[in-house]
Amino acid sequence: MREAHVPAQHPQAQEDPRFSYPHAEPRRPRRHHGPAAARPQPSVGLIRRIRDRATFAALTRAPRHRQGPVTLRVVVGDAGAPARVAYTTTGGNAVARNRVRRRLRAAVAAHESTLVPGGAYLFGGGPRAGTAPFPILVEAVGRLAREIPAGA
Repeated sequence: MREAHVPAQHPQAQEDPRFSYPHAEPRRPRRHHGPAAARPQPSVGLIRRIRDRATFAALTRAPRHRQGPVTLRVVVGDAGAPARVAYTTTGGNAVARNRVRRRLRAAVAAHESTLVPGGAYLFGGGPRAGTAPFPILVEAVGRLAREIPAGA
């Protein structure tokens, strides 16, 4: 059996590859974009989320109001704080529930100015909220937000 000859020395270093300068190639970007942001930026929305258990417990004891495919529970909080909102969905698979949640979030954002400062709102929707025309959903959310006084 024959063995192949393999040199023990490394070949000499070759010339570095040449990269063109930005001004030499007309299709290359001419400005430096800088590094990416270090962390995700905070959301711009002014409606805050409900995070504490005490508020959720108070919302479960609050009376439920229904308007079309949307339900609402409201409790009063500190008047100096912004309104806080949570969403609940029922029925269907995860895709359907997430769609209902997104639609409710968009409808509530359209009526953000009608929410009472310091109030905690729990908007809910079932499968009908996922299939109802969006203007009807927005109208139902607006009517509930206007007509149901905080703490009712």
